[in-house]
Amino acid sequence: MPKKILSMMLLYLFLPATVFAGTPAKVDSGDTAWVLVSAALVLLMTAPGLALFYSGMVRKKNVLGTIMQSFALLCIISIQWILWGYSVSFGPDKLGGLVGGLEWVGLKGVGLLPNPDYAATIPHQCFMVYQMMFAVITPALITGSFAERMKFSSFIVFSILWTTLVYDPIAHWVWATGGWLHDLGALDFAGGTVVHISSGVSALVAALVIGRRQGYMAETMAPHSLPLTLIGAGLLWFGWFGFNAGSALGANGLAVSAFVATNTAAAAAALSWSAVEWLHRGKPTILGLASGLVAGLVAVTPAAGFVGPISAMLLGAAAGVICYFSVSFMKPTLKYDDSLDAFGVHGVGGMWGAVATGLFASAAVNPAGANGLFFGGSALVGKQLIAIAASAAYSAVFTFILLKIIDAVMGLRVAQEDEVMGLDLSQHSESGYNM
Repeated sequence: MPKKILSMMLLYLFLPATVFAGTPAKVDSGDTAWVLVSAALVLLMTAPGLALFYSGMVRKKNVLGTIMQSFALLCIISIQWILWGYSVSFGPDKLGGLVGGLEWVGLKGVGLLPNPDYAATIPHQCFMVYQMMFAVITPALITGSFAERMKFSSFIVFSILWTTLVYDPIAHWVWATGGWLHDLGALDFAGGTVVHISSGVSALVAALVIGRRQGYMAETMAPHSLPLTLIGAGLLWFGWFGFNAGSALGANGLAVSAFVATNTAAAAAALSWSAVEWLHRGKPTILGLASGLVAGLVAVTPAAGFVGPISAMLLGAAAGVICYFSVSFMKPTLKYDDSLDAFGVHGVGGMWGAVATGLFASAAVNPAGANGLFFGGSALVGKQLIAIAASAAYSAVFTFILLKIIDAVMGLRVAQEDEVMGLDLSQHSESGYNM
């Protein structure tokens, strides 16, 4: 009998409380299947999608180090999310909409029954693991700004602290019940503000704090393998349907609408980027096509569940042009070394997407949203601008503080000789190519 009592106590301590609830809420098997598949698609975006996309654009001496960052984050943030990240992001509101409480630490109370505040037809853990994949990819996007020069140990510490202190609170502001931007009425269907603006602005700060690569603007730093980058871009495009259409949190018409908007915007942005590049440089490039499609995917992310196909086409076409100019003119003019254009594509694209949501959103597409300026709702643009400003400012300030503290304690950048050797050998004692 004592052993049985002890076993029940351990189960109570380590299993979510809702597992023991009496009458189960209704779980829709179709919705659950779609969200689980979507979670797997978003995982694919990080590794191998983003890992290959970024690694193809660095020099061959840094290919493994770049891939390692994405795969490592998939492991690290998965654990952080379960231990405290999900609770801080989506737990019961604290401090007037600023952060979630610690009631769900270790997934205590996050069980197999639906939580109607977030998704009424899928298990709470299903929603949790779907959101986990968003938390994983967001810091991974930042790695493009400091590629080829950050210490791996410092990268790990920064990623854990940044996700906890920047991503988790902003996710709470925008998506959690009681979050202040959520209650304000700002719209972000799948992460334009939470994912792309936070990571893009943080990427710019990281590039400025860490400094430029040795030889930047004095020697060629061309991508070492565009085929790797293209495979990564294809996987990102494929996985993005889970990112955006999965955010409908059900196998329903809204998921279909978001799917169509996502593909349309990506295609339009790829074409507009290539067209502008062709006019500007005389030839279209495959790297430009890939960069354009990613810019379109970024821009449509906050709007995917609120806009129709034509709006998505216009939004995406504008994104390709805007992001092309941010990468081709702003970066060279200001001479900062955002190695893989994390700010130019994700930061700028995310900001345009948030503004475009305020312009093109339609309650006819999604009654849970609002009408944008072009559909008779002028108030939404102002709310979107507040969300952009708050997220960007918060991300910039806390990223700067974190980087400065880490630099003082353990150093951010690899030694000069290690950078010349490459991160593959200096940080991991491996080589991507042995030919």
